[in-house]
Amino acid sequence: MTVVTRFAPSPTGFLHLGHAHSALAGWRRARQAGGRFLLRIEDIDQGRCRPEFEAAILEDLAWLGFDWDGPVRRQSEHWDDYRAALAVLEGQGLIYPCFCTRREILAEVAAMQSAPHGPADTPDGTPFYPGTCRRLSPQERADRLAEGRAYALRLDMAEAMRRSGPLGWTDELAGGQAARPERQGDVVLARKEIPTSYHLAVTVDDEIQGVTVVTRGRDLFEATHVHRLLQALLGYRVPVWRHHALLTDSAGKRLAKRSDAASIRACRAQGGSAAELRALAGFPD
Repeated sequence: MTVVTRFAPSPTGFLHLGHAHSALAGWRRARQAGGRFLLRIEDIDQGRCRPEFEAAILEDLAWLGFDWDGPVRRQSEHWDDYRAALAVLEGQGLIYPCFCTRREILAEVAAMQSAPHGPADTPDGTPFYPGTCRRLSPQERADRLAEGRAYALRLDMAEAMRRSGPLGWTDELAGGQAARPERQGDVVLARKEIPTSYHLAVTVDDEIQGVTVVTRGRDLFEATHVHRLLQALLGYRVPVWRHHALLTDSAGKRLAKRSDAASIRACRAQGGSAAELRALAGFPD
């Protein structure tokens, strides 16, 4: 089987050394196996994504010496793919509209802090949605939709897991994993104004692009439990994953886009060479 990997940055800022590490991990994994390396621009966040950041991403990757196979896939050009996947899940009765605001969710979670009946937070630190709108009657949902209220489409996690049964997935570094998507609660799969979310988009994209090895940072390890469930519900193929360690700064803090000192642009401006940057990213020539 041909190895297919991908690098999928969001154009919300300039690339930093952590991005270079992730891109190099996927690129070398594919090239050493005689496979394909794909580039995807994850630009569903229309409020934060900027064309100038996408242009900078392409320029920095080319400067670092990357090449990729086939055209760049931009998520914002493929809304219909995500709508089709949502329709499948809706046909299975697995999604419902949630009208709760972030403030309302946080207030309800705060009220649950001392309650013994459920977690307050997911493993990645985000509030565990308490299922408020899952309990609405069909008429209540219809009334709120008719009012034009904003909403998110959430996955009914308990029912989805009942349908899928036990699932597992494999990480090339951590080994076999039992899928535990319930730890993330009823995740958001789309919103009224945008027909997808990170969880749905990357699952659909990886299937369409034929990705066989998902290379990405260790910070997304927990999300993979959800993606494995979505693959089962949608009848998708199952890749393997490789969650690599994250690069940190001298203080041990994870590199982020807001850290200008670690951006590839800043390093270039200071006279760094592509070879030096690749070495700093953990892949010396």
